[in-house]
Amino acid sequence: MAATSRWYDQKRPGLGLDFLRSIGRVIDRIEAAPRTGSPVPGVAGADIRRVLVRRFPYHVVYIDLPDRAQILAIAHHRRRPGYWLGRVRR
Repeated sequence: MAATSRWYDQKRPGLGLDFLRSIGRVIDRIEAAPRTGSPVPGVAGADIRRVLVRRFPYHVVYIDLPDRAQILAIAHHRRRPGYWLGRVRR
């Protein structure tokens, strides 16, 4: 996330901060209503969900656990799809 923020800042000063704020807003939404995200297609056996990040080609992937929502990844829509699957305990 930090590297992506720096990359956006190189493209346009302040854009990296906008990226981080957008991620923060998504995480706030997830904390307030964990069921708000859509289920990740093709992942069975766990309640893994994602919420799109406005203005940026990213989504926040998380698992909805009984006592909390655990962030698994801040994932780009197209780069390295599913790289975070190893973070899911079976």
